[in-house]
Amino acid sequence: MSEVLNRFRTQKLLSFTLIVFTLAIGIVIGTLINVNAGVKAAKDQTVAPGATPLVIPNEGEIQNAFTQIAKQVEPTVVNISTTYNPKPTHTLRRRQTTGPDDQDQDGDNDGNGGMDEFLYRFFGNPFGGGGGSPEMPQNHKGYALGSGVVVDRAGYILTNNHVVDKADRIQVKFANDPTEYEAKVIGVDAPTDLAVIRVEGKRDLTPAKIGNSDAVQVGDWAVAIGSPFGFDETMTAGIISAKGRDVDPTMQFQHFLQTDAAINPGNSGGPLLNIRGEVIGINTAIASRSGSNAGVGFALPINTAAEVYNAIIKNGHVTRGGIGVSFVPSDTDKARALLKANGQAQGVFVNSVVPGGPSDKAGIKEGDIIVGINGKPIRDGNQMLDIVANSPVGTALDVGAIRNGNRQSFKVVVGDLAQIFPEQFGSGGKEKGSAEEGGATSFGMQIQNLTDRQRQTLGLNVTGGVQVVSVEPDSFADDLGLKQGDIVVSINQHPVNSTDDLMRYKATLKPGDAVAMKVMTRQGRGGEWTSTYVAGTLPNHQ
Repeated sequence: MSEVLNRFRTQKLLSFTLIVFTLAIGIVIGTLINVNAGVKAAKDQTVAPGATPLVIPNEGEIQNAFTQIAKQVEPTVVNISTTYNPKPTHTLRRRQTTGPDDQDQDGDNDGNGGMDEFLYRFFGNPFGGGGGSPEMPQNHKGYALGSGVVVDRAGYILTNNHVVDKADRIQVKFANDPTEYEAKVIGVDAPTDLAVIRVEGKRDLTPAKIGNSDAVQVGDWAVAIGSPFGFDETMTAGIISAKGRDVDPTMQFQHFLQTDAAINPGNSGGPLLNIRGEVIGINTAIASRSGSNAGVGFALPINTAAEVYNAIIKNGHVTRGGIGVSFVPSDTDKARALLKANGQAQGVFVNSVVPGGPSDKAGIKEGDIIVGINGKPIRDGNQMLDIVANSPVGTALDVGAIRNGNRQSFKVVVGDLAQIFPEQFGSGGKEKGSAEEGGATSFGMQIQNLTDRQRQTLGLNVTGGVQVVSVEPDSFADDLGLKQGDIVVSINQHPVNSTDDLMRYKATLKPGDAVAMKVMTRQGRGGEWTSTYVAGTLPNHQ
């Protein structure tokens, strides 16, 4: 009996063990099945059906033409930072100007036809929405950023005049070099807004390759490199959108390349390049109503820039010829009507002649139509300007003109444009009128005597008076609102018949005295003479 019970216990234990073992195996198998099912479910998930994992390729040089340009010009493009010390504050105002159809000073225009609304030259605070400019009065230290391009391994750099104009300190930074190198101005040319500076303390620079802007065609690739908004070594690409753009009537020597390559404040003075990495222009301005890139940028052609650069490194400045006439812009309805009314299809209608200037001395009069120079037909004002400006001072030009339907010839001796029109093309008042011309400087303006012939030419029906030749910026005369061409006929009720009269009356005045002048000035498109009074208190610095 005992043996039977033992056997029963053994079988029961074996059965229990078998059941436990079977359950354990089942659990393990179930777990494995669930894991496998989960893995399969993960593989079959539908969050991104058909998506393929990204694979990073091995490092390798993938290069195109733009990459090559970036590497080629990197050492040649520089960042220019300028510092402006505090300047005395003056009240600024916009003066009344002639309309956009009335061009003067060998073609210069007194008004800009609203161009200021959207034409921006690049400088000011690169991060601060507008910023200040060196031309604007400041009562605290100011800073500005621009760009430039190395054109000579000796350290000479091309940039815009407005980048460095009136700067008290100029510093240059090169790519991959944290040092800020001091630079000095070698020379500037305001009519083209170009400047040449030289960096000090860095040797064996890499100059940029110079291209030929005359060979540029609309549709060619264009690459701009500079420091927009202070971001160094920024490169953008586009095409040449147009050539020969005259966007600012007051800058008659600027005929721009237009591009849609993105350029912004800080790009100013930097290079515009072709697809070979050659400099074809110097970035200067944009057309924008916001002040930032809108796809219309302008670069001064490098052929023009090279001429200016060569003159500056040789003489320190650019000398241009002038013949002392103003004319109606040839691409206006007014000019076409004037030519047609005089039986001419082309030519330059003389709007006025500078008294005592080269054309006046040669006998050219207001209303003449210039149709030829040295036997070459003249189509328009720009062609005439190019010929005259590039003629050496002292050269005698055979100028053909139509007067009352008859062609006449005049021998005109080319003068220095800066001396004929010192306010627009002079060098900050360094060049004064000669004594034999009756020139004198008073109240911050240059004046000259008038002859009876000059009065007749000007259509001036008053006796006495002296003519304002130029006005120095921020001077007492400037504060009064006097401008070139005005006729001062009295001062504090004393008649002014000569420059000596005005100088003598001025000598009796002291700081704080009131000064009232009667002035004859031309108003409106017709240029009628009207009299007005200007007055102010003589400041301490006069």
